[in-house]
Parts: sequence; structure tokens; C-alpha cells
Amino acid sequence: MKRQSLLLTLPNMPYFCMPESVGNYRFDPEHSTTREAGALNNFNIHYCVSGKGYAEIDGVVHELRAGEAVLYFPLQKQRYYSSQDEPWDVRWFHFYGGTGLRDYLIEQGFHKSPLWKLRQPQIWEQAHEELLHEAETHRMLRPAQLSMLTYMLLTVFVEHASALQGNKTGTSSERIMELLPLMQQEAVKPFILEEWADRVGVTPYYFCKLFRSATRMTPMDFITRCRLQAAKQWLLERKDDNIGQIAEEAGYPSVSYFNKRFMEHEGMTPTAYRRLFGV
Repeated sequence: MKRQSLLLTLPNMPYFCMPESVGNYRFDPEHSTTREAGALNNFNIHYCVSGKGYAEIDGVVHELRAGEAVLYFPLQKQRYYSSQDEPWDVRWFHFYGGTGLRDYLIEQGFHKSPLWKLRQPQIWEQAHEELLHEAETHRMLRPAQLSMLTYMLLTVFVEHASALQGNKTGTSSERIMELLPLMQQEAVKPFILEEWADRVGVTPYYFCKLFRSATRMTPMDFITRCRLQAAKQWLLERKDDNIGQIAEEAGYPSVSYFNKRFMEHEGMTPTAYRRLFGV
């Protein structure tokens, strides 16, 4: 089964990004595409939902399984195709934008590898379905909606994609991602790096390296965000509690240090935040 929607390329495009085409090919063993360098002036993501496909990069054939994708930058040579014995269910979209789009992807490190694995694939698949449905239903009648859905799909990819290492991501990185809900739940407790590293079975140094690779932040950055998120909620919900009580329960026995961290992230003191946003 093939679903695809080909859209107009807008000149002097006013949006950050737009789709040029979007589609879903299900179990088509004959699906095969070859483009010479310079042939396509769009970004291109092909994502494997199930089955198996291949992408040739610099003469090397890489296998793509469920949850894995290939990302091409504009004007790159492209060669990808379905497996004959296990045809892939592939979701894809071509998109374009101004120099800001390229700069954004480069800043996020997506020029360093063409091969990626999504940590939570169902989120990306749902976002892709929404874009495909919009393109099939309304075509170019709602360009702002097309742009918004393209941006959502792209940012979900940026948030959840990890570069394939030797064509497979390490299981340790996946275990890091599995730890995040528990780390968020226990963020207000004293953070002991060695204990979290032991849960993954790696050294503290390697834990920090894996954590940064998986989340693009340090473990302490993540803990700080979780603590401040909790503190912001309590500042508005618990109006009778003083700042010191909330600081301590959020993991900051020192009120001055709590104020410093809060100011760094929110641009105001906890007292000012409560005064500004409290009802």
C-alpha cells in the first residue's frame, strides 16, 4: 500500500520549515530510490516502522530495522531501498526551509551522522500520521498548519533520535533513557552520581558521557530542571509555605543557592515568580 502527498514548493517561503512531500509505503519490496549528488534540494528522512530496509552511505550498505532512520541533507547523494524478503513499512517526508533550518540541524549535531534510532518511535509515528493526514486532506489550503506539523515532526525527531554507532545504538544509552522517569521522580532527593551509574553498570565518568549523548545535557542539569519544575508548581499551589520550606523540599537546603539556580533558569527570584504568576 502506498500513501503519498506531493506539495507545492513555496517561493520566498515565510515559514521556518515546510513539507515538500510526505508518505507511507507499506510492505513494498520493490521500493528503491537512487539520487545523484545535487539532484534533490530538500532534507529527507526515511524511517522504518517495521520490516527491513537499506541505506547506502559512501559505498557502505547499512541495514535499517524498526525505529531506525536515515536523514539526508539537501544535495546529498541518496540510495535507499526495501528488503525483498522482509519489506519495510517506511514513513518518509521531504522538507525545506531557509538557512535557519540548516543551522538548527547542524547546531543539534545532525550533520554528523546520516543514521539514527528513535528512542520513543510511537511519538514520531503519530506526529508523522498527523502531517500525512493534513497533506492528504487539505493539500496546500492550510500552509501554516502544514508548517506547524512539519516543525512538530522535526522537533520530535531531534528530541528522540540518537546516532547509530556502528549501525546499532548501545544498550547502555537505552538504559539511560529508561532511568529518566525514575530520576525525575527522585530528583528532590540528594543526587549521588555513583549510585545512578551503578544502576546502568558503568563508571560515573561513562555514565555522564552516555547521559550527555542520550539527552544533550548533564545528569545534574536534568536533576536541576526537575527540581525547579517541582518548585515552580509548589510556589503557586502552596501559597502559605515560605520559600525556605519549598527550597528544602525541592532538594535545596540552602535558600540562597536555590534563589541563585532559580534566577539562572527563570530570570527572576522565586518570590517574584510567585507574585507574578500566583492567582
